[in-house]
Amino acid sequence: MKRNGQILTATVTDHNDTQVFAQNEGETFAIDQTEFEQLPAVGTAVHGFVYENQHGDARMTTKIPTVGHDHYAWATVVEVRHDLGVFVDIGLPDKDIVVSLDQLPELSRLWPARGDKLMIALIIDKKHRLWGKLADESIIQAVANLGKPAQMNQDVTATAYRLKMAGTHVLTDDFFLGFIHPSEREIEPRLGEVVHARVIGVRPNGELNLSLKPRAFEAISDDAAMVLAVLEHSADKTIPFTDKSDPEAIKQAFGISKAAFKRALGHLLKAKLIKEHDGVTELL
Repeated sequence: MKRNGQILTATVTDHNDTQVFAQNEGETFAIDQTEFEQLPAVGTAVHGFVYENQHGDARMTTKIPTVGHDHYAWATVVEVRHDLGVFVDIGLPDKDIVVSLDQLPELSRLWPARGDKLMIALIIDKKHRLWGKLADESIIQAVANLGKPAQMNQDVTATAYRLKMAGTHVLTDDFFLGFIHPSEREIEPRLGEVVHARVIGVRPNGELNLSLKPRAFEAISDDAAMVLAVLEHSADKTIPFTDKSDPEAIKQAFGISKAAFKRALGHLLKAKLIKEHDGVTELL
């Protein structure tokens, strides 16, 4: 179908119990009747997106996809084929679009998984087949906002759009550019993976430096969190206990052993949340 993926206007020529048929320049397209509140009469003009479905049938939908030729938008991965690429959903009821393996990372473990998101546009090959084309750096830059220092320490949700040796490039849900250095992650995100990060810096060019590692207080143990809570609720932000305190006194006050209490204090000291002095532990 030569006009695969185009948006055009066609004239209704016929209909049956389930389909409306419309024609444009000799080509006939079937449209699902459920798309119309009222059945259009023969001769009526209809406007829609035309495509060839998975069975090779010429179809039209009045529900125009957000992804189009030279029009980039997010599409959700619905299937992974290591011999072909990944299939993404752009909103067509009976057709998914392939993003070729040529555009995907060399390491298959970094390929998108089902549910991941890719920013793509549509392209058509010499055989008039539709494919998804990944947005390049210039496209991402064109839609991005500039970060501000006030965003420091904020939590963000972002999607990985480019994987490099130097780190992972992401775009936040609010369309801010972000960068995750390898030292700020435990595992490298997949292309298209949605991650939850925090802002640890803002570059002069407006790109956010992000971390996937938890904040110090989020990484501490349950016992440490309990001790921290006691300190926070203390009037002077201190407790009359240290790692030298009597085991029975610790057990009575906190319900944990002295060994567990020492580990908890160790976590808090390492996170630079407390200090010990003069027989007390103080919240910093």
